[in-house]
This record gives sequence, structure tokens and C-alpha cells, in this order.
Amino acid sequence: MTENNKEVIDLRDVVLKIWRKRRLFYWVWLVTFILSCLYILPVPRTYNASVSVAPESTNTMQGNSLTTIANSLGFDMGGTQTTDAFYPGIYPEVMASNEFILNMMKVKVKTADGRVQTDYYHYLLSHRKYAFYKIPMKWVRRTIKKLTEGSKAKNQGAEGNGNEMNTFYMSEIQSGLFGLARKSITCDVDKKTGIININVTDQDPLVCALIADSARLHLQDYITRYRTSKARIDYEYYLKLTNEAHEDYVQAMRQYDIYCDSHLNTTLQAERSKREKLENDLNMKLNTYNSMNTHLVAAKAKIQECTPVFSLLQGPSVPNKPSKPKRMIFVAGMLFFASCATVLYIFRNGIKHVLLGAPKDIS
Repeated sequence: MTENNKEVIDLRDVVLKIWRKRRLFYWVWLVTFILSCLYILPVPRTYNASVSVAPESTNTMQGNSLTTIANSLGFDMGGTQTTDAFYPGIYPEVMASNEFILNMMKVKVKTADGRVQTDYYHYLLSHRKYAFYKIPMKWVRRTIKKLTEGSKAKNQGAEGNGNEMNTFYMSEIQSGLFGLARKSITCDVDKKTGIININVTDQDPLVCALIADSARLHLQDYITRYRTSKARIDYEYYLKLTNEAHEDYVQAMRQYDIYCDSHLNTTLQAERSKREKLENDLNMKLNTYNSMNTHLVAAKAKIQECTPVFSLLQGPSVPNKPSKPKRMIFVAGMLFFASCATVLYIFRNGIKHVLLGAPKDIS
């Protein structure tokens, strides 16, 4: 095959053919614009609020400066030691757990217009907006779920008080709401700096900010309770021993006082020996009480020592502008894809000729 047999695409012919089909483009653009607007305009707008927190680091570096530099760049050189199994990398999993979401469902929220004041569970259940073309399908799905659950108690739990939910045995409606909350509340941890970023997406700007702040507080409380759990157990243990030692000391002191009052002028050796025994027992109980009280104070100080410190880098704020959907970008993108599809339709015969070797339509 010589070079003369090769086909050359003339851009002028391409442009001329597209120009002759300009009426087709007009109709395609008009129909695409109308359908795109009908699809995207009813979609409720959503807002985004974020919170950034820097927790106290519990890792102790074991290596040299090279390990420090590598960790600052995001690489794990294996040169760190930590006595804390609850490290920042699992914070997203903690926030996605059923227990954490259940606590978030109990948070009281209020919409920006002040019309809705309820907990987050009922807000997601009854006060979220949907595009009009999705309402019939959601109604059908919800009706089917109610019928297939088969238990009146389960249905009451699904639409009743969010505080009475059982995360071990949830209905389909509850499970769906939990999944919706997980998508709305996300957590990212910067591996280089350890900064925790909590992002919340919601249809109402005020609810968005309230949930973001509540998620931060709940996560801090969760981390604090974990880090201080051993110290609190020790504190409760020493508190119990201190109370018991105090009761023993009071009882011994009462017995000693009664005996001394009833034997003021005694000269018998047996009576004096018994008094010395009661006095020694009283001193032993006092020493035990003082020792337990010392351990109790130390355990209480240990709780404060183990309590982590959180630095709030960026607090929540009510967003002024919606984050999505980007309506203009969506419509422009649909017009672009419609134009590309129209061009492919116009030159379909030429494309078949190039790809499949079909006879070329020169018209």
C-alpha cells in the first residue's frame, strides 16, 4: 500500500458537515438543557462543615533523627513505640461504629429556620428532603420494609424513640439511617501531623455545624474514656479499699473509746494488756487507712495525668454557601457530553468504515 492510498481527514469537511447539521445540535442542546435542569434543580442542596483537632501525641520515639524525619514525611520506619492501642489511625473506624453513631443519633439539632427541633435520629427519619422523582420509589421501599419486617415491635423501634434503639438487633429502617449518618459524618487523620479532620454534610447549615461540633466532643470523650480507663479502674478500687479501711478504723476507735471509758481506774495487768491490744489495733487500722488514702490520691492524680489534651485548630461554623450539587457545572457537562454524542452520531458511518472496514458513506 502506497501513501497515496492512505485516507486523509480534511478538517474543513468535518466542520462543514457539522455546520450543515447545526439544527440537530440546537435541538439536542435544548432537550439536554431542559432534561438536565429537570433532574438537577429538584435535588436538595447540601452544606459542609468541618472541624480540625490536634490530639496529644502518646508515641515515644525510639530511633534517631532519621526516623523522626521519615515519620514527618508520612513513612513508617518501625522505630516508634507506643503503649496506646487506640492510635489515631483507627479514629475513622471508631466514628463509623454503631455505638458512636447511636450516640450521635441522640444529639439535639435545630434547623436554621427554627421550624424543626428534635434529635438527629428523627431529623434523618422525617425531615430530610428528596427530589420529587425519588419520593414515590422511597415510599414504595419504605412500605415494603415495614411489611417484610413482620413484627410490630420492630416497626415501633424503627420509627420510635432513637434512645431506645438496640445496635445489636436493628430494623432495616434503622440500619439505613445509620448508613446515612456514616456517609454524612466522616473522619480523616493526617498521617504526617496526626491532625483529626471531621467533616459533616447535611441539607441544613445549622444542623451541619451542630453535628460537626457534637462529633468532635463525642470523639474526644471516647478517647478520654479509653486513655483513662485503667486509671479510673484503679481509682475506684482504691476508693473501695479506702472506704473499707475508714470503716474499720472508726469501728476500732469506737471499741477503744468504749473500753477506756469503762476502765478508767483499773490497775490489773490483764486489763492494761487488753487496752494496749486495742490501741495497737487502732494504730494499725489508722496506718492502713492513711496508706489507702495515699494510694487514692495518687490514683486520682493519675486520671488527670492520663487525660489527653485536645487543641481545637478549626472550630465549626455555619456554612453560608452550599457545597453541592454544582448545578451549572452539571448542566454544562451534560451539554458537552450531548455534543460529543451528536458528533459521533453524525460521523457514525465514517467511524464504522475506520473501525470495521464497512463501506464509507460519502454523503
